[in-house]
Amino acid sequence: MKRDMREIFLPEIRTALENLDARPFAPVQIFRSLHRRCAHDFATMSDLPGALRKKLAADFTIATVTLASRQRSKDGTVKLLLKLHDGLKIETVFLTEGRRRTQCVSTQVGCALGCTFCATAALGFERNLTAGEIVAQVEDSQSREGRAANLVFMGMGEPFLNYENVLRAIRILNHKDGANIGARRMTVSTAGLPEGIRRFAREKLQVRLALSLNATTDKQRSRLMPVNRKHPLAEVLDALRHYVDTTGRRATIEYVLIPGENDSDGDLRRLTKIARSVKVNVNLIEMNPGARKAVYPVGGGQAPRWKRALLEAGVEAVIRFRRGTDIHAGCGQLALRVKNG
Repeated sequence: MKRDMREIFLPEIRTALENLDARPFAPVQIFRSLHRRCAHDFATMSDLPGALRKKLAADFTIATVTLASRQRSKDGTVKLLLKLHDGLKIETVFLTEGRRRTQCVSTQVGCALGCTFCATAALGFERNLTAGEIVAQVEDSQSREGRAANLVFMGMGEPFLNYENVLRAIRILNHKDGANIGARRMTVSTAGLPEGIRRFAREKLQVRLALSLNATTDKQRSRLMPVNRKHPLAEVLDALRHYVDTTGRRATIEYVLIPGENDSDGDLRRLTKIARSVKVNVNLIEMNPGARKAVYPVGGGQAPRWKRALLEAGVEAVIRFRRGTDIHAGCGQLALRVKNG
């Protein structure tokens, strides 16, 4: 089987070209063609000798994604439905707030974790994305939509269940001869896999970590997030403390406020205690319409009060305002749907 050139590190390209009589600068030319110019065909790499392009085409392939649909929200959010080589589809979202532009990236086709408030969970799990497909999702989309300097791996799937491919993609996207997206401008979000959190702490990267918490007791979290039955709160929070202590960086807790489910004063007190003990920031997210509306109601406007209480307690807290909900592009809404579809 041919290897995907789009997921190969620059040193690996050098090794691959050792027996192909290539010029010393050819590996960098190939890498830049793939990751700066989004070349989809070796034949278009006109700065390479024709004989080398033919050899590369015989031995390697290049991952691409095909645009299946594009939707633009009334608030400017853009959602792309992308088709993979095997016909499966994923979604990626571009969010603009002032001068800040962010791309929300998927790491799996569907998701296996079954969080009850997330529409992606209803799809089930199909497969992991390859590193090349993750890179293609970012680079091909940005070649169409324009540069997004910030990446959040918060789209479809659980990144730490596809650890190797996600980390390989991050390193490629971060490379100075490629997309050159700053590590500190990337965030990986997990539903709470302790082994992945601890492993991530050992990576020599400045990439940020976010934990999707959404509950403050095991009974409550196990109902909302079945992964908690295997990895209860104490285990997850211990791993998060290890990450903070090992890296010296603050992590972020993401908390979706679901009316009548996890937004009581007791929940607020427990979240405050957790945030202070682990030394994290808190992102408050109101439950979006249509995420799993048959199960949970839309957020009831508790976020501002919670933010004030957290700030008064010395916890850095922000509200992630709803974006793109009219095109099902908001948090918890990604489910391969088009508007009115």
